[in-house]
Amino acid sequence: MIDILIDIVSWLFIVSGGVLCIIGGIGLIRLPDVFTRMHGAGIVDTLGAGLILLGLVFQAGFTLVTGKLLLILLFVFFTSPTASHAVARAALNDGMTPLTPGQDDGEKIADAARNEEALRSRTL
Repeated sequence: MIDILIDIVSWLFIVSGGVLCIIGGIGLIRLPDVFTRMHGAGIVDTLGAGLILLGLVFQAGFTLVTGKLLLILLFVFFTSPTASHAVARAALNDGMTPLTPGQDDGEKIADAARNEEALRSRTL
């Protein structure tokens, strides 16, 4: 009976983490500029990966694998936000500007196009 309960809890964590990772991937495609894309990817995918790893911890039980999974979880929680911050800082230093909430769609599209063009011209 306890094994079934552990399986249910672990699969809830794994499935919810997978759903969050899919939502983060959709956010990468749908969001308008670099900064909002990083927000969608950095926060949602960190939580999604954390939930998946937590579900795997429940599946593994108390073994050496659990210790390794917890170390991976710790690594993900420290490196993912740090990497997102570094990319955002690099984009700001490169001259990209975040979109402001009061802009209409035409201004947002024009700003996003200017930011993308600035990014392409610096990499070529």
